[in-house]
Amino acid sequence: MRIITKQNMSVMPIDFLTDEERVFCEQMEAFSNSYVAPYTYEMDKEGRLKESVIKDIINQGLMKIEIPEEYGGLGKPFMYSILAIEKLAIVDPAVSVFVDVQNTLVINALMRWGNDNQKQKYLTKLAHNTVGAFSITESESGSDAAKLNCTAEKVHGGYILNGQKHWVTNAAEADIFLIFAKISDISKNKVSKDASLTSFIVDKSELEGITVEKAEEKMGIRASSTCDVNLKNVFVPNENVLGSVGEGLRVALETLTDGRIGISAQMLGLAQGAFECAIKYAQQRKQFGKYISTYQGIQFPIAQMATEIQAVRLLVYNVARMKVAKYDFKELMLHSSMAKLYASQVADRVVSQSLEIIGGKGYMKGNEVEKLYRDCKIGAIYEGTSNIQLLTIARNFVKI
Repeated sequence: MRIITKQNMSVMPIDFLTDEERVFCEQMEAFSNSYVAPYTYEMDKEGRLKESVIKDIINQGLMKIEIPEEYGGLGKPFMYSILAIEKLAIVDPAVSVFVDVQNTLVINALMRWGNDNQKQKYLTKLAHNTVGAFSITESESGSDAAKLNCTAEKVHGGYILNGQKHWVTNAAEADIFLIFAKISDISKNKVSKDASLTSFIVDKSELEGITVEKAEEKMGIRASSTCDVNLKNVFVPNENVLGSVGEGLRVALETLTDGRIGISAQMLGLAQGAFECAIKYAQQRKQFGKYISTYQGIQFPIAQMATEIQAVRLLVYNVARMKVAKYDFKELMLHSSMAKLYASQVADRVVSQSLEIIGGKGYMKGNEVEKLYRDCKIGAIYEGTSNIQLLTIARNFVKI
């Protein structure tokens, strides 16, 4: 199916990819199959990313997709990050989120909110073998992102950070952390009434007092590191405030909106990966003398899955284009929430149905769909739960 776009009247495929983007997708598929897929089960079992895989990802330029060429990056649009996340997630969502956090959260936050000096220093580092992490969640602050206990005491020349960050993705590999804390009134031994949420660039390789705890044992995306980060009297200079003092909530909300597009792409790729496994198996497995793909009981679920996956793809690609076109933030937030909500729902349905098609083999360790089934659930939880997405969407249509 092909359509004519109003903008340039050129003929484009229904998924709206340019020829250059299609080539990039082909390159990503080849990379994923050659450099990631052989180690997926091993990394899941060990609960960590293989060093050689990290090295290959960096060498491929996947940790610097949008960083301008002047800082050593690829200088590609946001859409390329989304395509990379999607294609990686087909074979391993844990590797996908490693690339996702770096590009859609850390790099995008620095590009939007960083000053020239911050961009020169930190984007250059991120473009050359340095991993970043985005850290806002705390044990008592999840969906209620503004309720933080991590404090930043104003001192001469900067701030002293104290507190603990919870479940920080990429923490085990990262040197650069974007830390959110509230400006505190230490003289009164409490957070002041006018406490302001602020974002700080914290470089572990330069600053003392930062401790990364052992990675958590998770149900899914096990190779992706998820760690608590302790901050004890960490001095952060004034020049490391990202944005302005008190602007942290805005930094977080706008950055997480980009991140939700990334998670949508991760769930899209995951669903596609499970679907492809089910298709392959259905055309190889015989029962009652026929390949099971010849039975309507298999064909109809496959048709339903294919339709829903394509609907997700259009949602994800559309909001990624909106981001590139610099749509109004309110519109972007609405559509990113829609994409994340629906992508996580479809991924859940598709991977469950795919496992049922494969049957007992799909339930066994070592099967791709068994792993994808475990990986899938996090899509409805991190970077905004499904209920938060529903609330965000509803606010655009009714008074709350």
